[in-house]
Amino acid sequence: MKFSATKNVAITAIGGYLPEEVLDNAYFERILDTTDQWIREHSGVLERRILPDNEATSDLAVRAAKEALDARGLKPTDLDMIIVATVTPDHLFPSTGNLVQAKLGATDVPSYDVLAACSGFLYALAQGYAFAGSGFYDKVLVIGAEAMTRIANYEDRSSCFLFGDAAACVLLEPSDEPGIMAIHLGSDGTKASILMQKAGGSKYPVNEERIRNKEHMIYMEGHEVFKHAVRRMAEASDIALEKSGWTTKDIDWFFAHQANIRIVDSTVKHLKLDKSKNYVTIDFVGNTTSASIPYGMYDAYKKGKLKKGDKVLISAFGGGFTWGSATLVWTI
Repeated sequence: MKFSATKNVAITAIGGYLPEEVLDNAYFERILDTTDQWIREHSGVLERRILPDNEATSDLAVRAAKEALDARGLKPTDLDMIIVATVTPDHLFPSTGNLVQAKLGATDVPSYDVLAACSGFLYALAQGYAFAGSGFYDKVLVIGAEAMTRIANYEDRSSCFLFGDAAACVLLEPSDEPGIMAIHLGSDGTKASILMQKAGGSKYPVNEERIRNKEHMIYMEGHEVFKHAVRRMAEASDIALEKSGWTTKDIDWFFAHQANIRIVDSTVKHLKLDKSKNYVTIDFVGNTTSASIPYGMYDAYKKGKLKKGDKVLISAFGGGFTWGSATLVWTI
């Protein structure tokens, strides 16, 4: 069954946050057999941000949420729903959404988490779109927040340098003008073992042996992920564009999940998209998983590059496998 919104839904505010501490490539040169040049060439990452020891994912999310609320002139209690996309929740339960709700003081506002790896923001955006587009709720805050440095395996030379910490969010509301045009989502659970955090759930509870084996950290078969990511992101983008009645020539900005610059560049090439329309943040934030796309939009907006009326394409791929894409008109 396909959902068709009865109302236009638009982004009416955006917020973002990066921790202050910068972790540059020199750190990885000290702890691994690698170089700054190798990391740059293979990933595009120059530096990433790292969360203080006394903070968690919910703290990042709250800072981003406050900025969006302030920009819209709203109180936390004005919200109708809070959805947090994350793979690094403060706890398995309560949800990080519950903790964000409490820290914001959004009394009695329903809140929950979405776990769809790097595609999490798109999945959460789809749910927010359904809530606001059906008239069920009017003001839905969709947050992508991650403390990826907490689960990166710093003994894995092939991937640990990729990840950073960040949060960003958008406020969705019914609108008189077009906003979100189309969303396409997909998944393939048969590829789950290629990109995963093995231990920590009910199948492999954390114990001393699993901690010694780093099974509670990120595991990734990079070459296989690359192959599937480019194909799925391009396919999803084509479907979202077709649903919107757009082509790549109509797009003003493309925000791809910042997994690896080679994946992003290959997806852009696959789509035959003008490179100047591809917005890149991986160089200074790294791979921030669910925060990647909203933080890119936030950065572009704050720098005056993303402007009202711009046509936007977003696309992501992550563990699960999960993937998705969306088209929207920027309305703030």
